[in-house]
This record gives sequence, C-alpha cells and structure tokens, in this order.
Amino acid sequence: MKIPPPTIGLRLIRQRALPLLCLLGAVVTGLPAQAGTMVNPDTHFSATEGPELYAAICQGCHMPDAKGAQGAGKYPALAGNPRVASAGYVVHNVLHGYHGMPAFADTLDDQQVANVVNYVRSHFGNSDTDLVNPDQVHQAR
Repeated sequence: MKIPPPTIGLRLIRQRALPLLCLLGAVVTGLPAQAGTMVNPDTHFSATEGPELYAAICQGCHMPDAKGAQGAGKYPALAGNPRVASAGYVVHNVLHGYHGMPAFADTLDDQQVANVVNYVRSHFGNSDTDLVNPDQVHQAR
C-alpha cells in the first residue's frame, strides 16, 4: 500500500516561495542576492537615483507599475497605497524589511534610501511631496 505524501500547507509554500521569487527578481534584474529573505550584506547597489533603484530592487516583487502581485506570496501594491503617505513607514520597511520583504539597511546608504522612498511616494499615483532626507534615514537606522 502506497502512503500519499503529506500535504504542504499554503503557509509553508509562502515561506518557501517568497524568498525564491525575490531571488528570481534579483536574478532577472542582474543583482546578486542570496536565497532567503535577506539581501546579501556584501552587496551594495551602485544606482543612486530613485527610478534606477526602484527598477533594480523593488520592481522584481512590486512590479514595474508598482501595483504589486499575488501568487505564491503577496507583494503589496505601492501604487495608490495610503500607507505610502507615511514617510517613516516606508523608510522603516526599506531599512528593516517587513514580513517577507528583505531589509536593505546594509546594502543602501542613507541617500539611496531617501531617493527610492521619495520616488515611490511621488510616483505611481502617489502624490506625497514631503521629501525624506538622508538625515531622517540615518536616524531611522
């Protein structure tokens, strides 16, 4: 008698698939990353402007139009997202990660974080005009 394999729960699939999809996004964009939800701390991004940083780092999960995606995991939309209005919320998530999102505190400097946060908060249907500066990012580290 053959015993059927155990059923893999949706939570386990999300735990395994989310890091792999982030890794795939990094591979597609040509960025080195390690498997898992953390970005390799030896990786430092050379892009400095918000649009470049978004394209290199964020769009692999949040999509080029920032509308997010669902599948094996949930990648929230940044486009028109009311949470993006809080600069501190976005800075914290970029620096320290959130749920399956990797942390970028070790791979982006304060100016890069400020630039990508300001880009997301002023594009994709978001119209927040209070800019984040590198000193604020430094204080949030």
